[in-house]
Amino acid sequence: MGIKEEPDMNASVCLSIDNHIATVVMCDRERKNTFTSHFVSELIDVFSRIEQHPTIKVVVLHGYDNYFCCGGTKEELLQIYEGRRVFTDLNIHDILLNCKFPVISAMQGHALGGGFILGCYADIVVMAKQCIYSTNFMKYGFTPGFGSTYIIPRLFGDSLGREMLFSAKSYHGLELQQRGSNTKIVDKEDVLSVAFQLAQEFIDKPRISLLALKRSFTESVKRQLPAYIKEELAMHELTFTESEEVRSRIEHFFGR
Repeated sequence: MGIKEEPDMNASVCLSIDNHIATVVMCDRERKNTFTSHFVSELIDVFSRIEQHPTIKVVVLHGYDNYFCCGGTKEELLQIYEGRRVFTDLNIHDILLNCKFPVISAMQGHALGGGFILGCYADIVVMAKQCIYSTNFMKYGFTPGFGSTYIIPRLFGDSLGREMLFSAKSYHGLELQQRGSNTKIVDKEDVLSVAFQLAQEFIDKPRISLLALKRSFTESVKRQLPAYIKEELAMHELTFTESEEVRSRIEHFFGR
């Protein structure tokens, strides 16, 4: 048995560790797991603690009730529009990719924009047939970020991935499953149990071997991703700063 660590129930991101499994629960009910400065700071802190832990072998990440993660706040989007920040300032878009342990995203609830992309960087993604998933960037008139132009076609196939990014529409997990998603999609009530069953299958493996395999799988992604991020930032500079329509769309559509 590993060292057991209990979660801080007052946190917006909770960490518990038991039997070599780190469970990270995003639980900011007030802001629906959007990227507030407090939420981002806690998420970074939790993964920093995970990196230093002596017995962890696998990480399971999930949200609460009907929400996995809802991405950028309205304030953040307007700050990007005004040129006061870029999405890489958050420093979390690749936090699962950079975690040295294998990560399972249990997307048991709705996931939107950067919140959806965040979960897609996991080594294994489990989604719910009944929940909504959306790369909703273009809904607000600006081009996708968070490395989504790389990770979404990789996970969902080139044709469906491009459709998801161009259309910004909401997809139920069942539709994504029917259209050939390279993720595991099950009934909402089964997402967590499936994720933890997978985690249990990992923990009887040697820790050093799990870490080596994680490095191997992510090496090529880490080589390729920076070029996509660079291009996304260039597109943001164009689409945010040269289109007044973007501000009006953020003001009109955010939260709808």
